[in-house]
Amino acid sequence: MIKILGNKLMLTPLIERLPTESEFERLRLILSTYQDGSGMEAKGTLPGWRDFERAVEAAFGGYASENKYIYDVLLAVSNNSGLFYGVDCKMRGLLSTVERKHIVTIEVTNAAGELWDAIKQQGITQETYMDYPQAAGHAVLNTIAAWHDSASTENGGNIITNKSIYLVLQWNPKTIEYQLFQYPSHLPDPANLQWHVEGRRLIGKQDDHTLVEWYGLSGGQLKYYPMVEAADWVSPKFKLESLPQNIDVGLKNKAATYFPVAWAKIDGR
Repeated sequence: MIKILGNKLMLTPLIERLPTESEFERLRLILSTYQDGSGMEAKGTLPGWRDFERAVEAAFGGYASENKYIYDVLLAVSNNSGLFYGVDCKMRGLLSTVERKHIVTIEVTNAAGELWDAIKQQGITQETYMDYPQAAGHAVLNTIAAWHDSASTENGGNIITNKSIYLVLQWNPKTIEYQLFQYPSHLPDPANLQWHVEGRRLIGKQDDHTLVEWYGLSGGQLKYYPMVEAADWVSPKFKLESLPQNIDVGLKNKAATYFPVAWAKIDGR
């Protein structure tokens, strides 16, 4: 059970209603600040995945764990009961794929070791799992569900998992456009998917649509591909706000602005 100290989480949480226009704009402007040299992408001039987590924390009054916890940001339930909703923040530069295929890419986890452990408990090995794709697929998705269940209020935790979400930021590196997508954090029931192994991938399909892929033998990524129309909420496409023309950007310029006297002494040597 995670504990939050202080009274930081007092806003009515995002999950209890759709984002307002002002909240959405707040998030856009916070993301825009990372163009000043502090961002993770494009040599500091664009926000990256950690910046996205911190922006969600700041925009919606949450708590970002910044560790390997199940959820990246927690939002307090509005009745101040000590319970939280979880937000799993995901960011990928695949907005053009969204536009072309109407599919959102969510990289759920790359914890290959834990997923293999679950598969091996079924008597399946790396050498034989391609012969038992259904059992392997069930083990993989049931492991993710067990992680969520372990923190759930239904099992003595303080996370309301059935209302927790994936908040996915997709962006286009060419046009520098962004779009947000919100989905429930629970993955599909593995019993409702058709499983097979193709090359080095374990694939779970729903009808003709590939919904889940696990690269257990090459990188360990578990990927989830929900359709755009399955989202609970989709933002308009947006661009970052341009930084003011009268400020110098870059880490050295930030240091010189924040610490002008000390920086001047260095420059004078």
